[in-house]
Amino acid sequence: MSKLDTLQAALESVLGGQIVALKRELGEITITVAAKDYANVAKLLRDHSELRFEQLIDLCGVDYSAYKDGAWEGPRFAAVVHLLSINKNWRLRVKVFAPDDDFPVVASVNSIWNAANWFEREAFDLYGIIFEGHEDLRRILTDYGFIGHPMRKDFPVTGHVEMRYDPEQKRVVYQPVTIEPREITPRVIREDNYGGL
Repeated sequence: MSKLDTLQAALESVLGGQIVALKRELGEITITVAAKDYANVAKLLRDHSELRFEQLIDLCGVDYSAYKDGAWEGPRFAAVVHLLSINKNWRLRVKVFAPDDDFPVVASVNSIWNAANWFEREAFDLYGIIFEGHEDLRRILTDYGFIGHPMRKDFPVTGHVEMRYDPEQKRVVYQPVTIEPREITPRVIREDNYGGL
């Protein structure tokens, strides 16, 4: 029995029906859980003696609105967590979809893995995913007055406003974006006998 088989058997034994989907691909396991079960599953993943995922490596937001050229039928926003078990020497990816596309909310796992703190703030800032129970959910990368969430696939490429320091007013001022959009086509130069062919 391989390490991946052992991990899959442990996940199915401990989590049972809380796993919505389990996918094995490229030597990795990804499980999808329902938003209502997410916090409970996270606690089991960390605390159960058969799993012992002590460390959260990464948490990110995902916008599936244009996934597979717009053929995606499921919920739009998801949070994806990458976990590491130092004790068992295995890794796991956990995916949870926010049930409401207009107001995406999933539970915070910051109380389970405190490394999630800034990752959840980043996913909130860039994707607008609300992490319920997070004690300090505020913007982390964009300005406090920023409107929208820049990693959403429907966000305008140039944004709405830009800021600059005005030496006459001696303060930062906001103004409509003045960048003219342009299309850049890369130039490809091929030399004779490139690559020895």
